[in-house]
Amino acid sequence: MTLTEKLLARASGKSAVSAGDNIWVKTDTLMTHDVCGPGTIGVFKREFGADAKVWDAERVVIIPDHYIFTADSKSNRNVDILREFVREQGIKYFYDVIDDPNGTWVFDATKSSLERQYGSNYAGVCHTALPQKGHTRPGEVLFGTDSHTCMAGAFNQFATGIGNTDAGFVLGTGKLLIKVPETMHFRLIGALQPGVMAKDIILHIIGEIGFDGATYRAMQFDGEGASNLSMDDRMTIANMAIEAGGKNGIFEFDEKTREFVDHRCRMNGTRTDYEPVEKDSDEKFVYDSIVDLSKLEPTVACHPDPGNRKLAREMRDLKLDRAYIGSCTGGKTSDFLDFARVIKGRTVKIDTFGVPATPEIVQDLKTEKWDDQSVWDILVNAGVKLTENAGCAACLGGPVDTFGRMNTPMKCISATNRNFPGRMGHKESQVFLASPMTVAASALTGYVTDPRDVL
Repeated sequence: MTLTEKLLARASGKSAVSAGDNIWVKTDTLMTHDVCGPGTIGVFKREFGADAKVWDAERVVIIPDHYIFTADSKSNRNVDILREFVREQGIKYFYDVIDDPNGTWVFDATKSSLERQYGSNYAGVCHTALPQKGHTRPGEVLFGTDSHTCMAGAFNQFATGIGNTDAGFVLGTGKLLIKVPETMHFRLIGALQPGVMAKDIILHIIGEIGFDGATYRAMQFDGEGASNLSMDDRMTIANMAIEAGGKNGIFEFDEKTREFVDHRCRMNGTRTDYEPVEKDSDEKFVYDSIVDLSKLEPTVACHPDPGNRKLAREMRDLKLDRAYIGSCTGGKTSDFLDFARVIKGRTVKIDTFGVPATPEIVQDLKTEKWDDQSVWDILVNAGVKLTENAGCAACLGGPVDTFGRMNTPMKCISATNRNFPGRMGHKESQVFLASPMTVAASALTGYVTDPRDVL
């Protein structure tokens, strides 16, 4: 069996499963957020009763993160609905934007959008917060009401996005009926050249198979090239499995995984027991590919979909209006550090927005010092508009007052994960997906730029 099949077999209580089997699986963790949480709660109450209790109040994780720092009253109300449900159900893991469990959330539009407006328990972008807060454990099943839940596959999990109806059912039962996906195999060999990042790996792969090339399939990444990647890099790759239509992405368990998970579980007091799944020698794949990392170059996914791939060096004549770094895919500490290595000592030529994924990352950037100057200050001094309000922000557009949102037609190079029309705001805007280094180099020139040209 493949890694995904072994994991689902265990979760269904079976000795073996095959691609195409329909099975009931036990849920280890259900995550929801402010966009889909209210709808999920509505389904749960409609189907199980107004006074029903969730199947396990310690296995539900609720993380407001999408439409948070906006004056839009309906968006603010969504967070209040989550708080009321948490209080009613006694849910343990709720990372609220305010500290008062009986309060209401109101964004103060009179303050600068760069200034912090969240409490001590706020966690930021759900997919980055889940591992930081100790909720990603190898060998487990994670369902989330967000397509990029597949990012947790970096930790040897079966992690996938589900809709509100399915999530409402999981809230009541802790189980879900799913079809076992076929597995596509990507064996990574070699090592990345300087200036090439994990984002370039997944953009290359999606360009090879198309943005629907992995529809309802598992994408398994392994090999020596995968083993040499950091956990942040693996998260970037697993996150974008959905951009090829994938059901999930998954990596092998190794010592890097163990160190990360054990540390985060101890730090946050979450469950420390887990059982990873290991590779079989007789795995059967529907697709098999070898990706030589040493041959990859800085890559860009062009408008209007993630599969429209070109090399950055082939796009030097494309003039840009905006650069953006942030989101679960491109807003991690390592992403900002690589971005800063390109930017340091220079000045951006176009509007450049930076949104750290979590408050912890904000602190990392403020405490990391290079030549007696914090990385945060290095970026601000280079002209980057950097906000303390960690969250999804303009990655998915949002209300018109969302930080970094494109409210007029423009071309933006972004370290985010999706570029369908209207994704980051105006429906006639164009989004070009690239690595943090490529975004940084392009911000310095105002044109799509290969970072190797400026390093």
